[in-house]
Amino acid sequence: MAREGDRGASGGAEDDPPIFNAENLQSNIKSIHYSRTFLSIIGGVIAGIWGFTGLTGFIFYFLVMAAASFGLAAKAKFSICTYFDSWNRIFLDGIFGGLMSFVLFWTYPLVRKKFVVNCC
Repeated sequence: MAREGDRGASGGAEDDPPIFNAENLQSNIKSIHYSRTFLSIIGGVIAGIWGFTGLTGFIFYFLVMAAASFGLAAKAKFSICTYFDSWNRIFLDGIFGGLMSFVLFWTYPLVRKKFVVNCC
């Protein structure tokens, strides 16, 4: 993860808002997006193979996203303000964006598993 930019000419006084390097911040946000999308796909496949249905599958998705948020915070050494402009970037951004990928990859193995069992 890339760190924030230079604090500026004021020397980083406590009352000044932090100044972030836009490229580094954008790179960090892309990292969150890609990791959540990847974990949505992997989580969907696992939920489908394990046979989660209904509310259980969605609970599994939100548990995977909570683990992803914790992992991203740990990767940032729990110093979120150094790498992002707010805590919401790690804990809330992209949670519902990966939901469609999760549902797609969740239902395919589940339907395939039921088709193969009923067919043979």
